[in-house]
Amino acid sequence: MKITWLGHAAFRLDFAGTAVLIDPFLTHNPVFKGDVAEVSKGVSHILLTHGHSDHIGDTAGIVKAAEAEGRKVIVVANPEVCGFLSGQGLSAFEPMNTGGTVKLDGFSVTMVRADHSSGGDGSNPTYLGNPSGLIVKAAGEPTLWHLGDTDLFSDMALISEIHQPKVAIVPIGDRFTMGPETAALAVRRFISAETVVPCHYGTFPLLVPDASGFVAALQGHSAKVVVAKSGESFEV
Repeated sequence: MKITWLGHAAFRLDFAGTAVLIDPFLTHNPVFKGDVAEVSKGVSHILLTHGHSDHIGDTAGIVKAAEAEGRKVIVVANPEVCGFLSGQGLSAFEPMNTGGTVKLDGFSVTMVRADHSSGGDGSNPTYLGNPSGLIVKAAGEPTLWHLGDTDLFSDMALISEIHQPKVAIVPIGDRFTMGPETAALAVRRFISAETVVPCHYGTFPLLVPDASGFVAALQGHSAKVVVAKSGESFEV
């Protein structure tokens, strides 16, 4: 599996001939320096953890651009987010909710708990369902857990037991999610992944500027910490 961090909580996953985007906040992401059309090339699905604008991001634009090329991009999200995006002209959805699993073309997505909020923000106060983490599984590929925006909670251990993730994408930016030390504690105590990728930091002044505190707090732990630059890809 090739993982590309696009800044903030946005990732592209390439595996077994499939490409998906998670939380594609790109155009207004100050640390994303790439091209939206380029990073969304060949994408078949967009997976959304929750309804905040820094996670829904460019979803509508990417889907409409694909449709103009004769391609279909399916959005996987909770029913409230699907309803919100249908009001923006989108129609291809796989709605789901916490605890559920959806089998897609060559892979599956399971929604799991995250402790956060999911209303619209800014000029959009709409309630957009509960936040979630996402478990992505494909035959022959490492199971990946994108934790979404969340605080630490002890049932992370149960999620790890059930799904056995090999890769965990963990928010560390503080203020709106776990901070570096709490995120490291979550990894040490509850998350059994072999590879851990910090995210949701350095995007805005209100967030922790870098991953150094997280890396330091995991010194001596068995998990490999991958600190990527925005736009950088790595293999797991």
